[in-house]
Amino acid sequence: MATEKIILGIDPGTTVMGFGIIKVVNKQMHFVQMNELMLRKYGDPYTKLKLIFDRTIELIDTFHPDEIAIEAPFYGKNVQSMLKLGRAQGVAMAAGLSRQIPITEYMPKKIKMSITGNGNASKEQVAKMLQSVLKLKTLPNNLDSTDGLAAAVCHFYNEGRVDVGKNYTGWEAFVKQNPKKVNDQ
Repeated sequence: MATEKIILGIDPGTTVMGFGIIKVVNKQMHFVQMNELMLRKYGDPYTKLKLIFDRTIELIDTFHPDEIAIEAPFYGKNVQSMLKLGRAQGVAMAAGLSRQIPITEYMPKKIKMSITGNGNASKEQVAKMLQSVLKLKTLPNNLDSTDGLAAAVCHFYNEGRVDVGKNYTGWEAFVKQNPKKVNDQ
């Protein structure tokens, strides 16, 4: 009996949100789609967050993923950038949680390590490895979509391993794993 699963990978961002979708059939990966949600033209940050939520819901309702893998925001030099990325990630996670889809969060280095064997690999190296593994004819000009695809492939590679990152199966699990982020009032 064939076992199938769809994994949606998301690289959240307030300028560009990249996403990729793979289908796993009998432990074999198959490329489904990758694309980007371009948000540069929208000045209002709340409009951007709504668009991220709406697009994530649209992807869920169209492709019916069994699981979502999402890249965790990383701390760079700019705290404001980290805050914006965290909001984008939270909105995408909320969309998945609203549809009861399990979500696993991966650090960028973990994703790069899973795809290339090097946690410091460039976006281009990750994209080229995905092109080889998934037999993609061409790569997009903007690599945010391959970053989203990389999150999905990382999740596939790390399936069944104990230390895969934070995993949320619904609001209850999120609240239980993040008590300091919840206000009981």
